[in-house]
Amino acid sequence: MVYKLVRGLLRVLYGIFYPLEIHGAENIPREGPVLICANHISLLDPPAVGIWVERQISFFAKEELFRIPLLGTIIRKVGAIPVRRGAGDRKALAATLEVLKNGGTVAIFPEGTRIKSGVIEQGKKGAAFFALRSDAVVIPAAILGPYRLFRKTKIIYGPPIDLSRFKEVKANSAVMENASEVIMQHIRNLASSSIERPRNLHTIQ
Repeated sequence: MVYKLVRGLLRVLYGIFYPLEIHGAENIPREGPVLICANHISLLDPPAVGIWVERQISFFAKEELFRIPLLGTIIRKVGAIPVRRGAGDRKALAATLEVLKNGGTVAIFPEGTRIKSGVIEQGKKGAAFFALRSDAVVIPAAILGPYRLFRKTKIIYGPPIDLSRFKEVKANSAVMENASEVIMQHIRNLASSSIERPRNLHTIQ
């Protein structure tokens, strides 16, 4: 209930200030575990990636945010996953895998930090870890910014990424690095592709 209320409010706010143009939303399965992997250009990305997806999406949030009165309650209610920055957080890893195991949807930014230039850089191993340790469908997403007031920002969801060849071998550091690069390359391909106006275009103004 809280998630739908917050999502509805954000749809209104983004529709007014940062209208979104959505492509490929039909690529996101309506059921079963899903891992959405997107590039990261702004603090506006997490809501933008999720508010026009008709599923509840879990995001990572700094552990400190959960201690802030009211805000902590809200982000906990909408399914945010607390994470300690700058250190391996086993609780966050376990919580994320649990969401996926239960058929939920998690959105992650493999680059690990905002890249304001818009250049899609090398991804860290986290996304590959979750992809290879779960049965989640991996959906790449490209955010084509920058965000500008009252100007459209385009978000493209691509078809599922086939990572089966990486699951057939023992997952080690090299395997996860290679899988991560495959994910990032799919995101780059979405961002660089020339897109015609498709039938499934969903523009929010």
